[in-house]
Amino acid sequence: MRSAWSGTQLLILANVTVFLLELTAGTPLFSGFALWPVGAGFMPWQLVSYAFLHGGIAHLAFNMFGLWMFGRELEQLLGRRALLELYFASVVSAGAMQLFVTSVSASAYPTVGASGGVFGILLGYAICFPRRIIMLLIPPIPLPAWLFVTLYAVVELTLGLAGTQTGIAHFAHLGGMAGAFLIIRRWRRKRD
Repeated sequence: MRSAWSGTQLLILANVTVFLLELTAGTPLFSGFALWPVGAGFMPWQLVSYAFLHGGIAHLAFNMFGLWMFGRELEQLLGRRALLELYFASVVSAGAMQLFVTSVSASAYPTVGASGGVFGILLGYAICFPRRIIMLLIPPIPLPAWLFVTLYAVVELTLGLAGTQTGIAHFAHLGGMAGAFLIIRRWRRKRD
């Protein structure tokens, strides 16, 4: 029997449920399922499980807002299966990018959060709806989706290279975008 829930709703439900489990289970859940660098506790399942853990309520809220805001319309266009495929490809590629970055920087900190998947959804949105207007909150400037996402990627790259915002996986965000780009490119090749 097919679920009445959309893929976007299922992802939000899963993230919120795991966050509530994280609050009750605490460290064991976090330490076993966060994305640890290779040699510091990495296990293969962490390439997906890390995306369902969050560092706090604000972290969860921002990610779920982005998923809801861009995922709903993208899912209406692509369908539930394609949205989930795009999301998980973005999560895995974000995790792989983060593993690469932590191996180069010799970092021993775990990574958590759905941001890589959300950035993949955001890129998918910009590819599918490039002229759709996105209104920034601060400052309130309307931008077409393609420009918003391009500027956001440039900011992420700049902050990642500068290393000024520790604790934020800027390169994982870019890795999520890269995964989304590759999966959408694959879909277009199959279609053509």
